[in-house]
Amino acid sequence: MSAQSDDFPADAVEVGRVIGAWGIKGWIKVQPFATDPQALFSTKRWHLRAPDGPGVPPPPLLRVTQSREQGGFVVAGVQEVEDRNAAELLKGARVFVARSSFPTAGADEYYWVDLIGCAVVNREGVAFGTVADLIDTGVHSVLRIVQGDDERLIPFVAAYIDSVDLQARSITVDWGLDF
Repeated sequence: MSAQSDDFPADAVEVGRVIGAWGIKGWIKVQPFATDPQALFSTKRWHLRAPDGPGVPPPPLLRVTQSREQGGFVVAGVQEVEDRNAAELLKGARVFVARSSFPTAGADEYYWVDLIGCAVVNREGVAFGTVADLIDTGVHSVLRIVQGDDERLIPFVAAYIDSVDLQARSITVDWGLDF
């Protein structure tokens, strides 16, 4: 394994994808996976992985010199890319940052990545399964809970979520079996 591979953080989280070049000076345009792209701004080190399928492998690390929101995207200047042609070659690259570099969440705020894998039980102690992912409906998020072949959707709102214990990896909900 090369030293470059060793630099990939153990707690890396995929936060976006390079969708092309921006401008003529080698800036890249990234589609963030979150509505609030703060994870991209929380560090100056973006780790890249090749897109699915064939293509030229991207450099494993980009050192960000400048970045900002531009509409629904993030545009960034990076040390490793000097012109538009080089930026175009990064199209499709998957962008990761270390979870440890994310901004601290506020009280009763959670990153989706931290909720995935949590066990979900109701007030009576009935296990519903684990959080497989979340769905953004625009109004609020919805937990997608899977147990075997069963799937359950529970809105991630205070009316139904009693508690979240990230250390214990559990979520207690006010949700009946008949919902």
